[in-house]
Amino acid sequence: MEWIERINGLINGWVWGPPMLVLMGVVGVLMTLRTGVFQISHFGHWMKKTIGSIFKNKEVTAHTQDKSISQFQSLCTALAATVGTGNIVGVAGAIATGGPGAVFWMWFMALFGMMTNYSENVLGIFYRKKNAAGEWSGGAMYYLHYGLGAKKHCRAVGTFLAGLFSVFCFLASFGIGNMTQVNSISSNMKSAFGLPSWVTGLIIMVAVGVVVLGGLKRIAAVTEKIVPFMVVLYIVGSVVILVTHVTAVPAIFGAIFKGAFGVKAVGGGIVGFGLKQAVVMGMKRGVFSNEAGLGSSVMVHSNSNVEEPVRQGMWGIFEVFADTIVVCTLTAVSILASGDIDLVTGKVASGVEASNLASAAFGAMFGKAGEMFIAVAILLFAFSTVLGWSHYGSKACEYLLGLKATVVYKAVFTLATFGGAVMGQNLAWDIADTLNGLMAIPNLIGVLALSGTVAAITKNYTDRTFRGKKIRPMLSAYEDIQAQQEKSLAARSE
Repeated sequence: MEWIERINGLINGWVWGPPMLVLMGVVGVLMTLRTGVFQISHFGHWMKKTIGSIFKNKEVTAHTQDKSISQFQSLCTALAATVGTGNIVGVAGAIATGGPGAVFWMWFMALFGMMTNYSENVLGIFYRKKNAAGEWSGGAMYYLHYGLGAKKHCRAVGTFLAGLFSVFCFLASFGIGNMTQVNSISSNMKSAFGLPSWVTGLIIMVAVGVVVLGGLKRIAAVTEKIVPFMVVLYIVGSVVILVTHVTAVPAIFGAIFKGAFGVKAVGGGIVGFGLKQAVVMGMKRGVFSNEAGLGSSVMVHSNSNVEEPVRQGMWGIFEVFADTIVVCTLTAVSILASGDIDLVTGKVASGVEASNLASAAFGAMFGKAGEMFIAVAILLFAFSTVLGWSHYGSKACEYLLGLKATVVYKAVFTLATFGGAVMGQNLAWDIADTLNGLMAIPNLIGVLALSGTVAAITKNYTDRTFRGKKIRPMLSAYEDIQAQQEKSLAARSE
């Protein structure tokens, strides 16, 4: 274990150094500018076409008869993978290490990460293909291989980066999508209910196997029921804490903004342990939470029955908005309102573990029931994340080894959940951090290289939607699929 920690520490320090944080920020800012600040300028439109359409358009939620899944199911499966322990344990860890200022940098990553995620989804739909089983297959590996690889003198580079991304995604599915999630479940169930880690591991392993081995349709059917329930329930609990501590809100947000820029407090201390810790922890945990830039959620978004790349891109914007701007912020405010974090120095109160800050906040408000509530919330959040990431790893495995190999992958993935339950918590999170960064590198290169394609597809959509131009829609990079999607789009509009 010491050897693994040492090697992982060296890689992590390189992967999450200044160049990576700059690259993530640059990609988000670039895609924001190239799409006309779409997440702000068309805020009402994408809200209407995402969360607003759930209650008005039956096509958004209706179950499909083919191998695809509905837009709502793709969102729930993607949110299942993103709304996880990062929203509770991850936020707590960011604040404990980087102080209140880390929250600001989570927001920063989310604001621009919306357009990174949007771009990934647009490219995912545009370059997706159907496999031998009739399922859509899309993701960073496909737009790297068939998008970047189609550019002059870039075939070898595109193919190499596609393979590299798939390998990192395959490995990350056992880290961010498995070990860290189950590890958080087992530690919280032990703390709240006294359940041994190995018992939790066995129960989770059986539950994961039943769902994952049933394929994407079963995963989507489960997540579309779990995700809305768990998110709404958690938001209600957090809002209760917020309302009861409403007088502390100005001080909380003051500490967040002061800590974000390393502003000196009246007593001379530095809020949030200094600028560097706040920036690094906020960005790292922000990415861990919403996964914008990793190229992960696009793999399930690509299975949607949607024809328009931009329509699915807007679900990507909403995904980041719901995950970080809503859920993570509520977690942060709940923790900072509890009194367990000194708003001036950013230090954690003695006797409180960083991983249990959220549990302590809810416990202070609701007693033992609050601690149990957090344990159950983490159970639901983390379990759904495992389900979502099993699909990501399966798609990476399919790209690398073929469709038949995914059966073996799902079996190994299921067995690995037990190892996550009994693994050391710090090491599990450190490995997940490293794999996050490694996965992001080839994906961000692909998004940068294909930024012009995203801009063109976005302009094509806005010209048709807002300016009424009668031009051919940009739906697919392949003429046969383009023709099929055009026909389907025309049928829907009739």
